[in-house]
Amino acid sequence: MLRRKIEQSLARWKDLPDRKPLLIKGCRQCGKTFSVLDFAHKHYEHVIYLNFFQNPDYNSVFSGSLETDNLIMMISALLGPDAVFKPGKTIIVLDEIQECPEARTALKFFKLDGRFDVIGTGSLLGVRGYGKDPRSIPVGYETIIDMYPLDFEEFLWANGITEAMISLLRRCLAEEKPVPEALHNRFRQLLLQYTVVGGMPAVVQAFIDTHQLGNVLQLQRDIIRSYEDDMIKYADKKDKAKIAECFRSIPKQLSKENKKFQYSVVKKGATSSQYAGNLQWIEDAGIISRCYNLSIPELPLEGNALQDIFKVYMKDAGLLIGMLEDGTQFEVLQGNLHGYKGAIFENLVADFFAKMGRPLYYYHKDSGLEIDFVMRWKGNCTLVEVKATTGNTKSAKTILSHPEKYHVKQAVKLGDYNVGRNGNMLILPLYMGFLLDEY
Repeated sequence: MLRRKIEQSLARWKDLPDRKPLLIKGCRQCGKTFSVLDFAHKHYEHVIYLNFFQNPDYNSVFSGSLETDNLIMMISALLGPDAVFKPGKTIIVLDEIQECPEARTALKFFKLDGRFDVIGTGSLLGVRGYGKDPRSIPVGYETIIDMYPLDFEEFLWANGITEAMISLLRRCLAEEKPVPEALHNRFRQLLLQYTVVGGMPAVVQAFIDTHQLGNVLQLQRDIIRSYEDDMIKYADKKDKAKIAECFRSIPKQLSKENKKFQYSVVKKGATSSQYAGNLQWIEDAGIISRCYNLSIPELPLEGNALQDIFKVYMKDAGLLIGMLEDGTQFEVLQGNLHGYKGAIFENLVADFFAKMGRPLYYYHKDSGLEIDFVMRWKGNCTLVEVKATTGNTKSAKTILSHPEKYHVKQAVKLGDYNVGRNGNMLILPLYMGFLLDEY
């Protein structure tokens, strides 16, 4: 069984004395149902499980009164003696809650009643064109947590890397000392594997079980096809083709030197007014992350973000590989991807940051200055340069040499290095990107 960080979030939620119903949001197939049910069976005597996607008839439970006693009666009639309701001992799991909007409205009534814990999961919550909205969103009566595919640390756990090894990495980062060579090489290898495998649970499990990358690629492409099926099935009729076109353009968008998302790359002559909502659909489904250009690289980053100039990355690094042609896996593992390699490793770092909950920003000026990512790290504005192997950081050096203009005092260079420092630039191996989680 894959160890997931969501387990800690669920445990913290259960420890809250006045906890609200919990809503777990995330893209399809990121492991929401498995993690929630595993937690529920470990921590409660009785688990009531309703999956609205598999059993649309369950919607009828919520078609009348949403008072808790009425819902208990209806669920008991539906599930029979297996439905045991004991205050404080029973948890109700409402899976794929977006399929039954009234069930989400009912979270308010479960909270007001207070006898039973409730967890809902949703894949396409808030996606335009999907189903109908709840009668009332229970604002103030639910706690929402975003869940993602496995991040790199969870992938390391799955591959037998211990907490002690990760603690050693953190010490090397804190003390700015090189990682021991044997461990350094092992993490470099695991990083390349994560780049091609990514973090979708079924894909990671297949890799752990077989180490056959052909199986990995087939599963990735199955997931990509399921996403495309969702676009065709659930989007508004007028948007279906445009959403698919936006999605399929992502590898091409990343091939450009600037990587700014351009609607003309989606389709010749396309404009923002025609396609902006379609790109938003993909983002709302949890498939992509948007990285905004900054007018100037200084805090607050959100305040300096240019909302109409952005890059787009796949939320999961492995799914980007799945969108590319056969042989790409091998080329990544061999380091032979030439120019496109930079796009793949930028997406890898975007994967690191997005899965730790960081909003993504970059800096690009027509003068030629370009910084791959800009983040708040240890309370300071920090430039992040990503190098697939090695390379210069001319833009970062230019900005750092003019603190009176840019107010930036530190930068991080991620690449095929061990830990080191060059003035106010910290040099780190790419695999340490997942440790840059201190806001």
